[in-house]
Amino acid sequence: MRPAPALVTVFLLAAFAVRAAAQAPDGAAVFQANCASCHVNPAPDSRAPTREVLAQIAPESIMVALTSGQMFRQGSALTDAERRAVAAFLAGRPVGTAAPPSNAGTCTAKAPAITTADLTNGWNGWGGSGATNTRFQSADQGGLTAPMIPRLKLKWAFGFPGVSSARSQPAILGNRLFVGSESGDLFALDAKSGCTYWMFHTKAGIRTAPSVGPYKRANGTNGFAVYVADGGANAYAVDTETGQEIWNRKMDDHVYAKSTGSLTVYDGRVYVPVAGVGEEGQGGSSKYECCTFRGSVSALDANTGALIWKTYTMEEPKPRGKNKDGVQLWGPAGAGIWAAPTVDARRRAIYVATGNAYSEPNSKTSDAVVAFDMPTGKILWTFQPTQDVWVGGCKRGDENPNCPNDLGPDHDFSMSPVLAKRTNGSDILIVQQKSGMAYAIDPDKQGALVWQYKTSDGAGLGGQWGAAADARQVYFSINGPARAAGGLRAVNVDTGAVAWSKDAEARLCGTERGCSQAQGAAVTAIPGIVFSVSMDGGIRAHAADDGTTVWSFNTNQEFQTVNGVKAKGGAIDGPGVVVSGGMVYVNSGYVSLIGRPGNVLLAFAVE
Repeated sequence: MRPAPALVTVFLLAAFAVRAAAQAPDGAAVFQANCASCHVNPAPDSRAPTREVLAQIAPESIMVALTSGQMFRQGSALTDAERRAVAAFLAGRPVGTAAPPSNAGTCTAKAPAITTADLTNGWNGWGGSGATNTRFQSADQGGLTAPMIPRLKLKWAFGFPGVSSARSQPAILGNRLFVGSESGDLFALDAKSGCTYWMFHTKAGIRTAPSVGPYKRANGTNGFAVYVADGGANAYAVDTETGQEIWNRKMDDHVYAKSTGSLTVYDGRVYVPVAGVGEEGQGGSSKYECCTFRGSVSALDANTGALIWKTYTMEEPKPRGKNKDGVQLWGPAGAGIWAAPTVDARRRAIYVATGNAYSEPNSKTSDAVVAFDMPTGKILWTFQPTQDVWVGGCKRGDENPNCPNDLGPDHDFSMSPVLAKRTNGSDILIVQQKSGMAYAIDPDKQGALVWQYKTSDGAGLGGQWGAAADARQVYFSINGPARAAGGLRAVNVDTGAVAWSKDAEARLCGTERGCSQAQGAAVTAIPGIVFSVSMDGGIRAHAADDGTTVWSFNTNQEFQTVNGVKAKGGAIDGPGVVVSGGMVYVNSGYVSLIGRPGNVLLAFAVE
């Protein structure tokens, strides 16, 4: 007798499940073969954490360490399935599953409702109010003036459980604070006290800034959603009141696709950038088919997550010969987008800044500012001051066909373009490159160069994550070479002429391994004050007219947290200071190929 179709389906599904289970890597075996020699009974002088310590780390955080952090070299020898298997084995739960909930530090009162006015009065997304990424807060928006800054005192601290980095910049709207974690958790906190309203878990770690915007529910009522992306290139919309998922969308299927840049929400759309983290690091290996990733930006419907358009920053890669091991090579590739898109409402344009190419042939869209048509996603124009093909494991003159003829020097744009105003009221776009060069270009003239300024000698390692601009000046922090790391520069917004220059201050982290004065993190400005943070763990406020330090705080310490999580500060990079509602917020802790661990969000208020 022939079995019923439904029964055949059941048999087939069961067979596939058994086959998949048989093929799934064994996490314990992967650990024993690749990790145990360092992490089981490590030497007294070793920095390797023990197996017991690793068990306290979130699996998403272990994945970050293996793909783009300090264990990148070891992790590149594993497949994605093996990395996930060993992360699940160590943490005791699979990647993408939430840890058991905690009641410590939960809010007892109902969360205040978010209003439309909060969208522009608070700090929303990467660059503050609006979507021009100036990182400037007026006195009305920030609730702080220059004379108040020396009186800032720590009000509360929030600890991120199971992680060693705190790289998601918070968003503050009204009395609500939203912030992500490398564990994949999105937290909704009370902005004044730090208590927790709700927590939502994503499929991978979060290093982006949440953005909040209005959306229409399926029943036709209006609400507000918090939009965020994770390290698996997944975008999410979550209801701000309930913490319930509205939609999620996978933005790119490439194994190395990541969302490191924050989402930008504007006029019913969510703009999502995608970068490629990992492929360029192992492209020099003769066993790897270098390279196939290409950056992109997509426009999604804010209500449903439906794709409106997606535009790649590179044309589709094509075969470019084989290497000595017979491995197929591909190109062009690269030009990932590390930072949040910038909105130009008047010109109906979206601007992004891109990273280096991973393989030849190069493209005019790598290491460039790229302008997209807002309605269609069509590329309007590009500004490319340098060309740069870089992959790990290569050296200049290398005969390895995986490697470019002219290597590096790995000078990405890793910041959002700043759409600022000149003193005559016209617009200007400003970016700073890892090369140490800052550029101002004219959006009305297809990105024509207006001025350029050398902020430092540049550095290939680390990024320049964001400048700030007020009505007169643009402020750049410095992530230069070790001999000249750190410092601030203020230049005239019209001409690029130097207003003042300030060297890095004495290191707060002393001789600790990984201690650095580099100030690659994003800068923030309010009237009369410029905030800059440092890899030395310091938060500093400077007078905008001459750079004098008027306030500082050393985060290199342990903190008593409102949620009972053991937390400490460390290096600070990537996100910068957030100012809203009379308070200052900043995360401390940054571990990648550089940095020192930490896992704390700090909130300051005037006493």
